[in-house]
Amino acid sequence: MRLASALTVLAILWPGSLGAEEKKNRLPVTVHGFLMGNASVRTTGEHPPMGEGGAFVLGEERLRLDVSGATKSGNGFLQIKGDIFHDAVANRVDGDLREAYAGFRSSQFDLRLGRQIVTWGVGDLFFINDVFPKDWESFFSGRPMEYLKRGVDSVRLQYSSEALNVDVVATPFFTADALPSPKRFFLYNPFAAVAEQHQYSPPARAENTEVALRLYRRMAGFDVSLYGYRGFWRMPGANMDSGNGAPRITRFYPRLVTWGASAQRNLLNGVVSFEGGRYNSLDDRCGSASGVPNSQWRVLASYQRQLAQELTATFQGYAEVMDGYDSYRKSLPAGFRPEDRVRGLFSVRLTQFLGYQNWRLSAFIACSPTDSDCFAQPEVSHRLSDKLSAAVGANIFSGKHETTFFGQMEKNDNVYMSLRFDF
Repeated sequence: MRLASALTVLAILWPGSLGAEEKKNRLPVTVHGFLMGNASVRTTGEHPPMGEGGAFVLGEERLRLDVSGATKSGNGFLQIKGDIFHDAVANRVDGDLREAYAGFRSSQFDLRLGRQIVTWGVGDLFFINDVFPKDWESFFSGRPMEYLKRGVDSVRLQYSSEALNVDVVATPFFTADALPSPKRFFLYNPFAAVAEQHQYSPPARAENTEVALRLYRRMAGFDVSLYGYRGFWRMPGANMDSGNGAPRITRFYPRLVTWGASAQRNLLNGVVSFEGGRYNSLDDRCGSASGVPNSQWRVLASYQRQLAQELTATFQGYAEVMDGYDSYRKSLPAGFRPEDRVRGLFSVRLTQFLGYQNWRLSAFIACSPTDSDCFAQPEVSHRLSDKLSAAVGANIFSGKHETTFFGQMEKNDNVYMSLRFDF
């Protein structure tokens, strides 16, 4: 956070801190953004036990400022995106620094320092080699899709050449996934009866620096990428300690190493994509630690094509295969429902543009035959003018078991709406 704050100060002082000769060689700073109102209402008629806001999952007014500047040559540049918002549910004013970085680019190199949003992989809401943090509360509350990704305070170096392209991200400050809050959502908590709970994040030490690497180029008509990552799981594991008689839960983020690949090309009158990855859980190599995720394989295949004029469909198949399944079953505490060794998901996204693309109708549906649960997100958006737009949509959950990813959210069905003015 100190790094991001320093960059914000730099953005404010940068024009005035340059000498007269340097000022002549730089482009002016540009500022734009938007005003947006968001609201989301639960449709099930139920309120979480720890709830705030009654039936409202989300209610806010948000101001975005996007500040950018560069030298006249374009080699040096600065980018800041930040939000100030009023959370009507909690009745508080807060801020969200989305991005804040300075950088330098040349013909082959691009170096960036500060808070950045990084997106890798080819999946649509299924993430394998995109190991960067997500905000699931924002997504399931009905905020725009861009708020699913969280920024990381990191150093990023990109190198481009005809032979090979390289992207390296080093992050010394850990950022976890933002999970839905029990104040706004019904969630499954296997440790709800345990009064004392603690959570620890990896401290900012050199040995805890996360490193992510992507190598990519075009081969045989495919856009091919290789990935590697050393860091931590974004969702916490849990250990239970009852040494003093009273049980205590300690939540922590286990160590993780991943590697994988993706390939994408035009084929069969559409776009075909493949992605796979290996997740090595370093704190549970044999699969016998019940509070730590087991190592696993993840695979994805997708196909996108245009079905009719302005109508596009994307079909995906995704699977996770757990290692050490027998050890996992033996170590599972009594009363816990075991996960399946193989978790499968299928999804379809339909997108239709109408009225010179001023109307956008979309629907994303994902179902898991192994978990016996589903999720659907239909949405209608309309651009009323060049600056004003509106959207209405819904998040719909169903599931047979309260322990699965979508099944635990069954009581959280909601309808959301937003109005946005760009400037």
